[in-house]
Amino acid sequence: MPSWPNHTQCVSLSNCSWENYNSTWDFPPLNLYSIPLLTATTVACSLLFLVGVAGNVMTILVVSKYRDMRTTTNLYLCSMAVSDLVILLCMPLDLYRMWRYRPWRFGDALCKLFNFVSELCTYSTILSITALSVERYLAICFPLRAKALVTKRRVRALILALWTVSMMSAGPVFVVVGVERDNRSDMDLEDTRECKMTHYAMESGLMGAMMWLSSAFFVMPVFCLTVLYSLIGRKLWQRHRETCMSSRVAHRERSNRQTIKMLVVVVFAFVLCWLPFHVGRYLQFRAQYAQSQLLSMLSGYCNLISVVLFYLSAAINPILYNTMSWKYRRAAARLFGVTDNNQPHRCRTASNLKGECSKAWNESTASF
Repeated sequence: MPSWPNHTQCVSLSNCSWENYNSTWDFPPLNLYSIPLLTATTVACSLLFLVGVAGNVMTILVVSKYRDMRTTTNLYLCSMAVSDLVILLCMPLDLYRMWRYRPWRFGDALCKLFNFVSELCTYSTILSITALSVERYLAICFPLRAKALVTKRRVRALILALWTVSMMSAGPVFVVVGVERDNRSDMDLEDTRECKMTHYAMESGLMGAMMWLSSAFFVMPVFCLTVLYSLIGRKLWQRHRETCMSSRVAHRERSNRQTIKMLVVVVFAFVLCWLPFHVGRYLQFRAQYAQSQLLSMLSGYCNLISVVLFYLSAAINPILYNTMSWKYRRAAARLFGVTDNNQPHRCRTASNLKGECSKAWNESTASF
C-alpha cells in the first residue's frame, strides 16, 4: 500500500524501536508488529486477495465480453476494476514488507515501482469515481445534454486522460521513496536497507508536498461527490413527486434510482475504507517532525487497520455490484454458462416489440 513507511517504533507488546536497541542485539527487528497482529492481518488480506482478484477479473470480463454491458457507466467501473486488480496483485509484496521490512532485498527500482504503482492506481480509482458521478449527474439532471456530450468514445478518451493525470501525480514517488540504510546503527549497514521515504524528501519538504497532494486527492473528490449526489437526490425526489409520468419515463427513473443507490454505496464504502489511511499518513507525517512516540504508535496502529481497509476497498466493489444489480448478476450467470431464470425481465412489455425499451435503456442510463 502507498504508505511511504519510515518507522521509528514497533507496534507490538514490547518496545523494539531501533533507537532503543542495546548492544546485546545482533540484528535489527524483522517486523514492526506483534506476530498475532501480523497473522490476523495476513489471513484477512489473503481472503480479500482471493475474493477481490476473482471479482475484479469477472467485472472486466463481463464488461468486455457482452456488448449490452459496455455502457458509459460500466466503462468507468471497468477502469476501477483494473486499478483494484493491480492493487491486489501488489499485496504479496506488501505483506512481505510487513513481516520483514528490513533488510529490503529487492533493489531500489522495485521499491520505487511498487510504491508508484500503488499510488497511481489509488489516484486512478478516485478520479474514476468522481468522473462517473459527474456523468451520472449530467445523465439525470440534464438528460438531453448528456445524450449529446456523453459518448463511449469520449468516455474512453477521458478514462485515458484520468490515468495520465494519475501517472503524473504519482510521479514524484520515484523521488520520495527509495532504499536507504540506517546510518545510526553500529551494525553491518547491509542489514539496515529499508524501502522508505528518502532523507532528501524529508529535508527538502517534498514529503510534505506529497502528503498534502494525497490528502487533496481524497478531500476534494469527497466534497464533490457529496455535492453531486445531494443534487442528484434532490432531482430524483422532485421527479418522484410528479404524478404525470409515462411508463417509459417511469422505467428510466427506476433505473436511475437503482444505479444511484449502488453508486452511493460504492462511494460510501470508498470513503469508509480510505479515511483511516489518510489519518494514519497524517499522523506519520506529524510524528516525523514532532519526534513523538505517542504519534508514532497511533500512526502504526492506524496504518495496520488501513492495510486491511485498503485491500477491502479494492475487493468490495464486485460484491456490491452482485448484491445490488440484477443486470450484473444476469451477465455473470451468462459468463459461467448459467441461465438465471429468477431475474426479472424489466422490459417485457408491448413497447419492447417496437424497440421502445432498448431506447429507454440507453447509454446514459444503462449500467450495472
